Amino acid sequence: MLRVGLTGGIGSGKSAVAARLAERGAVIVDSDRIAREVVAPGSEGLAAIVAAFSDRVLAADGALDRAALGAVVFADEAARRRLEEITHPRVRARTAELFAAAPTDAVVVNDVPLLVEVGLAPTYHLVVVVQTALDIRLERLGRDRGMTRAEAERRIAAQADDARRRAAADVVLHNDGALDELHAAVDALWWQRLLPYERNVREHRAVPDGQAALTEPDPTWPQQYARLAARIRHAVAPADLRIDHVGPTAVAGLAGRNVIDVQVTVPSLAEADGPLARRLADAGFPRVPEARGDSPRPTASGGGTGSGGGMGSAASESGQQRLHGSADPGRPVRVHLRVAGSPGWRHALLMRDHLRADPDQRAAYLLLVASDGAASATADDPWCEEEHLRAEAWAARTGWHP
Repeated sequence: MLRVGLTGGIGSGKSAVAARLAERGAVIVDSDRIAREVVAPGSEGLAAIVAAFSDRVLAADGALDRAALGAVVFADEAARRRLEEITHPRVRARTAELFAAAPTDAVVVNDVPLLVEVGLAPTYHLVVVVQTALDIRLERLGRDRGMTRAEAERRIAAQADDARRRAAADVVLHNDGALDELHAAVDALWWQRLLPYERNVREHRAVPDGQAALTEPDPTWPQQYARLAARIRHAVAPADLRIDHVGPTAVAGLAGRNVIDVQVTVPSLAEADGPLARRLADAGFPRVPEARGDSPRPTASGGGTGSGGGMGSAASESGQQRLHGSADPGRPVRVHLRVAGSPGWRHALLMRDHLRADPDQRAAYLLLVASDGAASATADDPWCEEEHLRAEAWAARTGWHP
């Protein structure tokens, strides 16, 4: 099963995306619908709301007057939070029931208006955000929902802004044009990413990353890492493991292969081989059968060997890591499970920190990856040997420690 979180600001067209995904075969779990269900007449949720806000939020027939409640909570932050304390746990419990009832090979899309605000992003395999220009949203809210401009602006201001939603998004769907354009974008997402992603998660199969191209530095790499790390942290809970961004994508301004390297510190390889491996696979990070373990010597390009983390970040005796990949065809990832204090673990952090601290070494690395043979650079390259020695000298000189 693939768990997809779908969100967007009010008036963005999120419902149109959900409807198109349903046409393609997705199971839609609509949090707005569930939110109405848990406060239906006679429910515990409605009784709790009346106790908190009085019967002024009830309609004449005893049902919840959503407009009256909205007038109270959207103008009062404390009141809104009281309402969320009543409804959110009930919505989460019902959502879990619906996920559990879905087929094992389903793409389950959870349509959640406040996904970002309540911190749900790490619980999904993928987060899709629908983004629409503010003036278009205001026009839609007035036309389709009969809101005054002031009311629409208040509703929008009560939600996360576009920048915060983009930071949580694995995919951003822009909905400023015609409906046909939106449908085409949703269809491409469905066929090219969601369906193969679901199959890979179900079969615990990682997408090969050896063909990932060398690319210019991407300023969003740290943000992408942060989303992956949050997902991994959620998957391994309650274990509180150290998680680090390593490899070329962890060094600002450094070109490299478009693969995010994540190092997870484990107490032992036995721990890495236990339930932890299954939890990572279920979260979309299946185990990769390694051709070899951590190399005792570094690699220049960070690509293809599975040895770990790029820039020579795998410097350990053979077999001292467990490698996991990504089931997501849209985001190559290597997750290196290494034992705290092991040579490969230390080296991944040392090479990253040395290149972060030394502009001259970053420049030398950039020259290397720009050369004709950079894509296949190996541990035998003189620069790699020299950089390893320079990094160790830098660590001794500065007192660096992991």
